[in-house]
Amino acid sequence: MTNEDVNKHGIHDASKLGIPKMLILGLQHTFAMFGATVLVPILTGLSVATTLLMAGLGTLLFHFLTKGKVPAFLGSSFAFLGGYAAVAPMLADGTPNTEMLPYACGGVFAAGLVYVVMSAFIKAFGAKKVMRFFPPVVTGPIIISIGLILAPTAITNCKTNWLLALVALLTIIIFNIWGRGMAKIIPIILGVVISYVVAVVTGAVDLSAISEESWVGLPPIMIMKFDVSAIITIMPIALATMMEHIGDISAIGATTGNNYIANPGLHRTLLGDGLATCLSSAFGGPANTTYGENTGVLALTKIYDPAVIRIAACFAVLLSFVPKISFLISSIPAAIIGGVSLILYGMISAIGIRNVVENQVDFTKSRNTIIAALILVCALGFNSVGGISFTAFGAEITLSGLAIAAIVGIAANAILPGNDYEFKEEEGTIEKFHTFEI
Repeated sequence: MTNEDVNKHGIHDASKLGIPKMLILGLQHTFAMFGATVLVPILTGLSVATTLLMAGLGTLLFHFLTKGKVPAFLGSSFAFLGGYAAVAPMLADGTPNTEMLPYACGGVFAAGLVYVVMSAFIKAFGAKKVMRFFPPVVTGPIIISIGLILAPTAITNCKTNWLLALVALLTIIIFNIWGRGMAKIIPIILGVVISYVVAVVTGAVDLSAISEESWVGLPPIMIMKFDVSAIITIMPIALATMMEHIGDISAIGATTGNNYIANPGLHRTLLGDGLATCLSSAFGGPANTTYGENTGVLALTKIYDPAVIRIAACFAVLLSFVPKISFLISSIPAAIIGGVSLILYGMISAIGIRNVVENQVDFTKSRNTIIAALILVCALGFNSVGGISFTAFGAEITLSGLAIAAIVGIAANAILPGNDYEFKEEEGTIEKFHTFEI
């Protein structure tokens, strides 16, 4: 890589890397999202292959609706796990509840429609009025909380085999800091590959069943069904996940230096997220959401071209049709995923800190300190106890710690005097990448 491949901000110009290197970069994003994306179907009983297919198609749909400007990957949402558990709990023997899963998918479909309605509202009244409720003093701590909440998952995975976790972590750090050329911008793939080799050598991977898997196979499709109680149970979760969406888009914007809420617009990103969720749930996949793991990859590599994410989405679609490769990737030990996540989740929190600093949030003001404190404590505190559960319209609803923190932070910002934040849509800037025009 030459100096011409990096701009004055230290950001790599992916368009000058060539197709082979772009493919490798896309594969790196696929690795980043894979562990979390396949975990949701494992926990809910949904199909892993269908989940990968819908993650890829949902991401491509999102990029189409956002004019190909936002480097976001849409993977399985953990926020809806409580909804699946309430409507279609796993059976006593640990097998999926195939009778009720279609109804849970119907509830998730309804939740996706909530995004569509909110998108129309923002389009009609403008993001400026809406974003007054989401200043950096709110979104910054929320972004910080996202990384901190994910952190225990990384440690839990690392504990299964600290050797593999440390090999993955150290490989990423070494190549990112001291690497040269292409090696410097694909540290995650190198971390996964090198640690996987160590896993094979040490006998930490069992590949004996791979011969039973076929090379080509169609992902199973499950058509959703509708039930009023399932919809009432799951649909309200969207009110919380929309707050997380804004935090994720803010995190991506803070990483790339672009105001995506202004351009292509919050209404487009919400619409893309919502319709991707509707598409996925309609055919038996989980709810989709913008992925923090891939935001961490953006921060690490400084390659922000959305085309790389679209390549990752195509890889996800292809993997859904290759059971043997899907098995191979799913055989990656949890410890390796933990080692990779250890640094990616930290990157997310660091981005939140950067968001607060760059927007010059004044913490000498009591209101700002109180808002940040409430968000951080609610996010981490309630997450540690499983959130809050309550009954509404005869159905039990569970709000996650992050959802509670978002609601409390937004409410505190609206109630406490001294809110002088003004969202300036004209500040949105977009780097010149390959985009769709619609």
